[in-house]
Amino acid sequence: MIMKKTIIFTAILAMALYVSCDKEERDTELPEIFMGGEEHFPHNCDTIYLGESFTFRALFTDNFELGSYSIDIHHNFDHHSHSTDVAECPMDAGKAADDPFLFIRQFEIPAGLREYNASQVIEVPEGVDTGDYHLMVRLTDRTGWQAIRGISIKIIDAESQPD
Repeated sequence: MIMKKTIIFTAILAMALYVSCDKEERDTELPEIFMGGEEHFPHNCDTIYLGESFTFRALFTDNFELGSYSIDIHHNFDHHSHSTDVAECPMDAGKAADDPFLFIRQFEIPAGLREYNASQVIEVPEGVDTGDYHLMVRLTDRTGWQAIRGISIKIIDAESQPD
């Protein structure tokens, strides 16, 4: 009788431990990228100028914890598409790249944050090709989920603009 009670008690204890471990919360949600507010920049179809810097601004959120983000700016002279914005921007005629602007950098987000206001100064050098570009943002949370946001921007020479 004592042996039977010991076996039942051990089985109940093992089951309780197994069930409690199984209830551990798991991250099943992607992080989110917000770039549509007035405080965010650039927006889809915005213009950036040669020889000037601009400040990339976006809001990142996650249900558990943020990890890192990357910014990729590359030419779109061949009119390829990976924009995640529904609005299409007016595009220049297709052309071959001579000296295109290329910016690819990754940035760590401080540990423990579920919300982060990203702000990154980006210099656009003189002499790079003007025209259509993509700006891609990749946001990864601490568990590995990734969100991607792509917009179209135009890089132009401010001096070539009519007054």
